[in-house]
Amino acid sequence: MYDMATRERALALHISGLSLSQVSRSTGISRSAIRAWTARVDPSPRMTAECPAPSGHLSPTVPSDACTYLLGLYLGDGCISPERRGGYALRIACGNAWPGLIDTCERAVRSVLPHNATHRVRAPGCTYMVSRSKHWPCLLPQHGPGKKHERPIVLAPWQRELVDRHPWELLRGLIHSDGCRIANWATRTVGGEVRRHEYPRYFFTNTSPDIVRLFTDTLDAVGVGWRAARRASGAVNVSVARRASVALLDAHVGPKG
Repeated sequence: MYDMATRERALALHISGLSLSQVSRSTGISRSAIRAWTARVDPSPRMTAECPAPSGHLSPTVPSDACTYLLGLYLGDGCISPERRGGYALRIACGNAWPGLIDTCERAVRSVLPHNATHRVRAPGCTYMVSRSKHWPCLLPQHGPGKKHERPIVLAPWQRELVDRHPWELLRGLIHSDGCRIANWATRTVGGEVRRHEYPRYFFTNTSPDIVRLFTDTLDAVGVGWRAARRASGAVNVSVARRASVALLDAHVGPKG
């Protein structure tokens, strides 16, 4: 990124009568950059923003609860990919059946990096919340090549501190991305009559053993009982069905919206 002195010198050459091409040949700066500076010479805030997680600590300017919730969304249904022109794109898939979740996801992304634009990209059955920044790997160091379930997922020390401080926000993000709240039902015979009994239940399903362990460890930390079963696909299905545990999740997590 060019400093202000360089920008101002290039603009002075252009104002003196040189064309964009002439200034470009003289300075080695691209015509597109010089053209953009004619409209705005100072860098935009998103280009000059400092790292939000410097020296292994989350900056106090970043809301820690939103960052923890976003971590859960990313681990469940998110990915980070490098851009051809530099920087990275964070993409989080939100099911179109839950428009409230799409809005909640966008608010979390905007609160973590308020100077970066977010975009909604429609896809069959879902909407991708997209945000571009060079700092996403700093905020989500679990980024790496390949699928998440094929590589280790380990929290950085500062992320562990966030999870210890906001365990419900992590659970909310994980359940809102890779989980659900449903009404289960069962039948039983009472006095010769078959009666149907309905009860709420939470599920979380993921293929990464590290992410499943993070989810269940956090459930243990907040006193939520759970059971796990492995599917034929290799994914692990975690179920929360006990009334008191469901009540806790209802109070702190709730449905996707």
